[in-house]
Amino acid sequence: MAFCNIQPRTHWMQTPGSTANCPPGLEYLTQINHLFVCQRFDLLEVVSPFETNKTYDVMNNQGQRLYFAEEKSNCFIRHLCGPSRPFTMTIYDNVGCDVITLHKALRWSCCWSNCCLQKLKVEAPPGEIIGYVYQYYHPFLPMFKIKNENKENLMKIRGPCVVSSCLKDLNFNLLSLDEEMIIGKISNQWIGFMRELFTNTNTFGIQFPFDIDVRIKALMLGASFLIWTTCILNSGHKSQPEKSCQILLALSFASPHHN
Repeated sequence: MAFCNIQPRTHWMQTPGSTANCPPGLEYLTQINHLFVCQRFDLLEVVSPFETNKTYDVMNNQGQRLYFAEEKSNCFIRHLCGPSRPFTMTIYDNVGCDVITLHKALRWSCCWSNCCLQKLKVEAPPGEIIGYVYQYYHPFLPMFKIKNENKENLMKIRGPCVVSSCLKDLNFNLLSLDEEMIIGKISNQWIGFMRELFTNTNTFGIQFPFDIDVRIKALMLGASFLIWTTCILNSGHKSQPEKSCQILLALSFASPHHN
């Protein structure tokens, strides 16, 4: 099923039974090899210049909802820093229990400086780190590494040379560490010129092997949110407050006293 046809208002997937060696709440991920993430439409973003906290539905390829994701960030920081802002994304199951927490640090949206590259911490359940997603320097491509809880490299993600929030669909391939094998991918689908013009609502899909560790599936879900804010939102127009914030962040990270 093409993820453009999946509607946000849908039924929850039936709760699976407990699985050995699986963090609580991630049992849904043992039964799937596709995820689709649909951002919920927010009328306030259309009628005002202010950006709101984002909310998302996470679904399987049958259109059944697995999780609901909600961003938590400061209103002033959202307006000042735009996509560069720090946030906490809480992902809930069908009974409202938080099963995954994502923590994005405040970083300047620039891939040409090692000190400004993006980082995301993934916890499942909340409070228990299962891994990280780190952006790393490449002169031409958006590149990321998926790391385990000990910050050991597991896989890489490689994006396209040209990233834009319009004109075409975008694929970020999940690769082996030697970059010889494509294991999965994160895809962003263009939703049309008029909708892109008025709001940042978006839909993206995630593909991975059915039998891959559920922790890596959760890390890929986290990576999709980081890629969305880092690469796709930042490819659009930036307001003057965002530009000013990014200049200040660049100067801060360039300081010799910064660790």
